[in-house]
Amino acid sequence: MNTNTTQASGASEYLIEARAVSKHYGQTQVLKGISMGVRKSEVTCIIGPSGSGKSTLLRSLAFLEEYDSGDVLIEGELLGYVDKGGRREKASLSELNRVRRHVGMVFQQFNLWPHMTALGNVAEALIRVKKMSRTQARGKAYAMLEKVGLAEKADSYPIRLSGGQQQRVAIARALAMEPHIMLFDEPTSALDPELVGEVLQVMKDLAREGMTMVVVTHEMGFAAQVADRVIFIDKGEIAASGAPEDIFHDAEQPRLKLFLQNYFDRNAFWSRDAAPTVDEVVA
Repeated sequence: MNTNTTQASGASEYLIEARAVSKHYGQTQVLKGISMGVRKSEVTCIIGPSGSGKSTLLRSLAFLEEYDSGDVLIEGELLGYVDKGGRREKASLSELNRVRRHVGMVFQQFNLWPHMTALGNVAEALIRVKKMSRTQARGKAYAMLEKVGLAEKADSYPIRLSGGQQQRVAIARALAMEPHIMLFDEPTSALDPELVGEVLQVMKDLAREGMTMVVVTHEMGFAAQVADRVIFIDKGEIAASGAPEDIFHDAEQPRLKLFLQNYFDRNAFWSRDAAPTVDEVVA
């Protein structure tokens, strides 16, 4: 375990930061000293092949995965651990929740309560965690559903909603907690292709409003249009990082070029002899 003396609090230029974060599953190292930071109102998209460590990194940023070494800082505060006399100990649940209280997360699966309406799904955490009255919570929940374009579905149960609608309810639920940072773990991967656009549109709207976001995604068009920075992860390491035009148009790293070639071949967006451009990605 890392035993450096990272301060539990202090000024930071990043809202969320990873410093030399590593993670093992048994003998397999899935994250290899990853360092990255996201400033206020920035959108960072993380791309890479399946099994590269993208989702593990994202979950580590919320301490849903317990990283082995390195630091994760949320608004300058160490997440998941406390330093006591030069020794690092795992933080208590109350301390963990305090540090990550302004982090919202949206998963591949929607994780809605089937016995609650869309309104109930959004309001429940406000009642349990924020200690709002039921009337206050329902009012805020309705406003969040309206924000994601689902006010008319407030009284519908998840079984009556499409996958895209369910994911938008999940986004509304996260937004209701007033996060400073939103983490998205492949939020469209479980959706039918025709439903992807409605979820991405909500995310684009959030980006335009200045929400700080870290998004693990296979949607290259979204990354090209919305991201301030794109990070390409391969075999647990950051193999390339830069602005969308650098990643999609001027990619020089061989593994990144191969990844993009394979992606576009699968999706029939460009010919085998042409190099990808941002315009082709967005098309």
